Parts: sequence; C-alpha cells; structure tokens
Amino acid sequence: MLKAIARFEDYSGARDFKTFRREQAIAFKERLASTTGSRSGEVLSASTQASTLAALKDFFRWLAWQPGFKSKIHVPDIEYFNPSNRDAGLAKAVKLRDFPSVDQVRAAIALMPIDTVISRRNRALMALAILTGIRDRALVSLSLRHIDMSKAPPLVRQEPDRVETKFAKNISTYFFPVGDDFRRIVAEWVDASGIRQTKIA
Repeated sequence: MLKAIARFEDYSGARDFKTFRREQAIAFKERLASTTGSRSGEVLSASTQASTLAALKDFFRWLAWQPGFKSKIHVPDIEYFNPSNRDAGLAKAVKLRDFPSVDQVRAAIALMPIDTVISRRNRALMALAILTGIRDRALVSLSLRHIDMSKAPPLVRQEPDRVETKFAKNISTYFFPVGDDFRRIVAEWVDASGIRQTKIA
C-alpha cells in the first residue's frame, strides 16, 4: 500500500489528500498506464496497475472516515480508481511462462562435465529437479538421507525441520516417470556417496 500511495503522491505533487476528487483518480489511472518499472524499464503490468489501484481505493476508503477528512473526501469519487473491465480482465489472466522441455533438460545434462565430484553432484541435482519438480530452496537443502531409492517410484521426503519447504510443510515427492536415464544419474550419485548425512547440494 505504501508504494501505491507514494506513486499517487508523486503524480499529485504531494497535494493534501483532502483535495482528492474523481478527476485525480481518472488522471492517475492514465498516468499509471504509461508508468515504467524502475527495474524492468517496461510499462507496469496490468496486475501491478490493478493492485496499485486497489490499494489506493482501500486507503482512501479508510481515510474518508478519519476525523478531518469525512467532509472533504467524497466516497463515490473513490470508485473511479476501478480499472476498466478490459484492464481488470488482463490483470486476472493467467500468464504462461516458458520452461524447458524434458528433451532440453536431457540435452543440457548430457553436456555437463562429470570429471569431478562437484560436477557429478551438479548433474545429479539437475536430474533430481526434473524428476521431482522440487523447489530450488528445498533442493539445495536436501540431504541424501531424504532420498529413498528403494521405493517404487523412488521417494524424496522433504522434512521441514531440515529442508527449506514452502510454509514449512512436510512434503513427500515421488519421481515423475520422465526417464530412466535421469533416475540412473541420481541413483549413481546416491550409491557413490555412501555418507547418508551429506547434503546433496
């Protein structure tokens, strides 16, 4: 919310909020639609614009009931922060992200060196990632003791007291049937290690 308020104050020149009128909301929406992000340098996404406008609506609704503002801010004017139906739809649209195919991952692993222990560990990590879809933070905090190759399919126990799982959940992850070659790479690393408490990453 603070960032949304800062954007609005930047637009208004830090005018007193008591001067707020619908015209300001309309003009701010137009300004927001052409604002570029400081990091990306690209126009703010529809979802960022929608969340900014929603935060400002909440702020002004709260402000309209505070002493000194009740008679100054007209509640119906706050509704002009609503995005258009088109923009609201864009903000809610599910955006598909590019991701490598199984064959691309297989090709990448095939090009990885295997001449050192670290390089073989890295290759096993890549294989385990495609086999389980495990989150990166969880992956690098795993120990070999969490991998049970005796199960069919093999099992990875993500114990939150030792593994950095999302929301500290206890998660059991079975290998996906994406290829025996990936499974062999992980099995070879587990068998070669021998030290069950060693971190995989």
